[in-house]
Amino acid sequence: MDVALKSMALVVAFAAAARSTWSPCGLSMLTSINPLAERGRGHRYGVTAAWFLLGALAGGATLGVAAAIAALLVAGLGLSTETSMAAAAMAAALAALGDAGALGVHFPILRRQVNERWLDELRGWLYGVGFGWQIGVGFATYVMTAAVLLSVVMAALSGSALFALLLGLLFGLLRGSAVLLSSRATSPGALRDLLRRLDGIDELTRRIVLLVELSVAVIAGAVVAPWLGVALGAVGSVGVLGGLRRAVPASR
Repeated sequence: MDVALKSMALVVAFAAAARSTWSPCGLSMLTSINPLAERGRGHRYGVTAAWFLLGALAGGATLGVAAAIAALLVAGLGLSTETSMAAAAMAAALAALGDAGALGVHFPILRRQVNERWLDELRGWLYGVGFGWQIGVGFATYVMTAAVLLSVVMAALSGSALFALLLGLLFGLLRGSAVLLSSRATSPGALRDLLRRLDGIDELTRRIVLLVELSVAVIAGAVVAPWLGVALGAVGSVGVLGGLRRAVPASR
């Protein structure tokens, strides 16, 4: 069960990091740090992107340390694996309901953007590291999905400080790697095409994350007791479908 919990936490962290690319801040990074923009500022894209990745790793490490402390506290409580799995299942169900807007919570939350004045005031390596850290830590800018919160919760429930730290590093690396999507944006047209493609799969990625969260709720719940997995799956699915239907008119 311990392996199952950690495996699901890895999937959630990957989904959370990927979905976060569609935050206003994530998209802003693509329009701000790309070969075309960096050339205009007299910088090399490869160098700035490398510093950005380093900053994102540092941000992930910061997140990982916080999660590791929480994991140590959970380990101190001496929770059974079944209790941890049940808690993870319920947290995943709540995350899915939150992402669907069924709980009255509407993502993105924490609507904070990075300070774009840094692009004109700071050296390339410095704004690269600074922006990267804010992106990699997960909670310094827009939080696009409850899966980010769920990742931390599951890392803590693992009771392993080392795993929690590594999960934070993975999240930071994945978040930072999104800057590489703009590596071929060497012209205004190429950049527009990239943003158009990303916009085209925005809703798809949101629904994939919802599916991941619901799957974790069902699987983790079923590991504890079959009835729990069925109950969480049923409640979560009804809530998610209701939330998605209510969100359709608002998006038009």
